[in-house]
Amino acid sequence: MTRAESKERNRRALLDAAFQVVSRDGHRARLDEIADRAGLTTGAVYSLFGSKNGLVVALVADYLRPHYEEVERAVPAGLDLLEAVDAFARYYRRSCDGPDALSRLSLQITLLDMALHDPELGSQLATSIRSQENHLIALFTGRAHGGGLVTSRQAERLTTALRALLVGLGQGVPLGLAPGADEEYFAATARALVSGLSLIDHDAHPL
Repeated sequence: MTRAESKERNRRALLDAAFQVVSRDGHRARLDEIADRAGLTTGAVYSLFGSKNGLVVALVADYLRPHYEEVERAVPAGLDLLEAVDAFARYYRRSCDGPDALSRLSLQITLLDMALHDPELGSQLATSIRSQENHLIALFTGRAHGGGLVTSRQAERLTTALRALLVGLGQGVPLGLAPGADEEYFAATARALVSGLSLIDHDAHPL
């Protein structure tokens, strides 16, 4: 195994171990347990990620990356804005029934708890999540809507609103708190958000 391959293997092992421990223990997660589960030492954490916070931020990016790659496949080019939002909402609802739905929910809640206990980590997590959400902004920018094309700024504001809507709905599904919230409900609610929300900025007309 080359040095690069060994480094990537160790990085992967630490991320997988961190997912298990952080999802369970939140801000109480211990580096020594994470390293032990990965078959490594805490020195490997500092060498590869710089700190415990660096590991957590990398964990979030690692967790989100395939999600946004799947979204890009689920929302093809050529759809107008309402069609794209419809396809995105349907994809999001389907993911709520996935085998990892409960572990994803646990991680979401745990990360929020960690951010509340450590403002510096919270700031780092917010930056990481915003960076990943650029994929969604790019996905909606340039779509036809209301006789024009969606600007990047409008797509950014739409992404913020959709995140709040779908995360809230999605958290209720695995907990049994969203009866009747099927794929069509998610899609109709997301479309209504676009139709009824004025995404105004100083440089463009509202959607």
